[in-house]
Amino acid sequence: MNTIKYPELLRTDPQNDSTKGISRRVALKAIGISPIAAALLTTPTLTTAVQASEAKGKIVIVGGGAGGIMALARIHRALVEPDITIITPNETHLYQRGQIFMATGEYAYEDIIKGNDHYIPEDVSWIKDEVARFQPDKDRVITRKGKKIKYDHLIIATGIVPYYDAIEGLSEEDIGTKGIASIYLNDLEAGTARGAEITGQWFKDIALSARHTRPTVLHTLPDTPIKCEAVPQQILYLSADHLRDEDPDLGCEHIFTTARSTLFELESVADSLEKVQGRYDTITNKFRHVLVAIDIDKKIATYKIKDTIDEQKNALDSEPEKIEIKYDLIHIVPPMGPPKAISDSELVSQKGAAKGWLEVDSKSLQHKRYKNIFGIGDVCGIALGKTGSSARHQAPVLEKNLVAQMEERALLATYDGYTSCPINTHQEKVLFTEYNENGLITSLPLLDPSRPRWIWWAVDIYIHRPMYWQLMMRGLI
Repeated sequence: MNTIKYPELLRTDPQNDSTKGISRRVALKAIGISPIAAALLTTPTLTTAVQASEAKGKIVIVGGGAGGIMALARIHRALVEPDITIITPNETHLYQRGQIFMATGEYAYEDIIKGNDHYIPEDVSWIKDEVARFQPDKDRVITRKGKKIKYDHLIIATGIVPYYDAIEGLSEEDIGTKGIASIYLNDLEAGTARGAEITGQWFKDIALSARHTRPTVLHTLPDTPIKCEAVPQQILYLSADHLRDEDPDLGCEHIFTTARSTLFELESVADSLEKVQGRYDTITNKFRHVLVAIDIDKKIATYKIKDTIDEQKNALDSEPEKIEIKYDLIHIVPPMGPPKAISDSELVSQKGAAKGWLEVDSKSLQHKRYKNIFGIGDVCGIALGKTGSSARHQAPVLEKNLVAQMEERALLATYDGYTSCPINTHQEKVLFTEYNENGLITSLPLLDPSRPRWIWWAVDIYIHRPMYWQLMMRGLI
């Protein structure tokens, strides 16, 4: 386990959280790590005081993850007399980025959880249930317990769901057995993070196996959007680096199987990751490979090879080619999609790249057909990354446009597609990638964004977590 230099930055006590955010002493110590931390803590997106609106209307928020809680905090503050109901069953809030550091042994489970009651004001009606049906034509939702809830305005923040059973031969119960790991295995309703625990042990199992043989280790990335596109590669590099730290003489064959055609959608980032892979002499990439089946007893993974023919040519008349790969250990990232209540509703797009996802305008976040409905976070059919940073930049847009609609004004706030991906390329180095619909951007132009750096790792592990709890979840940045 790595030694944390400033452990107090990790030990924010849920019972003693101040609504004013990080204490001056801790903030100054954080800033002392580098000017980069200071820049992050003085970001221009910090909320400034504005005149609260007198607008009235019953607002229902569905979902209590990062997007839902950020939206709640901002809208509650934006209205003089807010009438808000939040529907979410999870009493425990999980800092999902922290699961990576939990797997590497730098965080404990207690470091990545807090009670949602710290972020839901007392005057907000909290229904600890889950929406089972959306009825937008009736302006109401129905929970799984059968409760019918009317609304004037609806905010959908249900997030994204992993579908392990979409892979033939696999179930959630198989994760953690027979050499199979998945960092994404968690129960957000119960607030568990079993995937992080299992992946941490899986890193050790690779080293143990390598002491007796040269194992083949598979890493998968599906052909659906996923929560944080970079996570599969983070597991790849962290497992390779962990093995090197255990014993430089140990080796294994890492195979990264991805449905994509490149390592990353931005060419400059893909080039950087190719250089990272050059540091590890055991990585092979297999592009356009989609895991469709697995034999967990024989340890054989079956892949469909994505055809390169343009779909518009309508030339796919036969079954796609399939291949089998024998493995010793495998990290699986399952196909992901919206919760069933969303995908079965009238609220999803019926065509195009956003098919099956919440049909919102990518700029205003307003539903394209039901104008009293807005979306935030991973559930939205928006092209760029599904990350917490995306939701952070969407939240002020949603707040402004919802209030504008309530006041019968034009919706002028726009989301530019911002997202960021901290990619752990080594145990203590991160490639911090920021981009929007116009391409790669950087908050600190003096630093080359194509280079993995220790300082980004330090910011990620020391600063991002208290920022998440104290600022993001309170709608302050």
